[in-house]
Amino acid sequence: MTKLRERKNNREAVLRSLYGAVGLNRPEVSGSALRAELGLPDEDLSAACAYLADEGLISVDWTSHRTPAAVSLTHEGIRLMEELEEEQEEQERPERAEPDE
Repeated sequence: MTKLRERKNNREAVLRSLYGAVGLNRPEVSGSALRAELGLPDEDLSAACAYLADEGLISVDWTSHRTPAAVSLTHEGIRLMEELEEEQEEQERPERAEPDE
């Protein structure tokens, strides 16, 4: 069984990959492309996608074998990723020095 940290990492990797695809004007990614990019076994990718779909962050078209055929971020998923990107940019921004009085 996959450990909690690995499951969280898998879910984050799926979100980041899909958000990167949106940035390239590819709103939908095939399950096979996602699997190849992330190097996840079918069962781990399926578990990550099922969780994220249940949370309303992604939309998944499933194959008859319950593996992702096509995956895309939902509006809520895009909003979440944009918020995380903004937070990261704020953290990376150097603090302004206070002017001497």
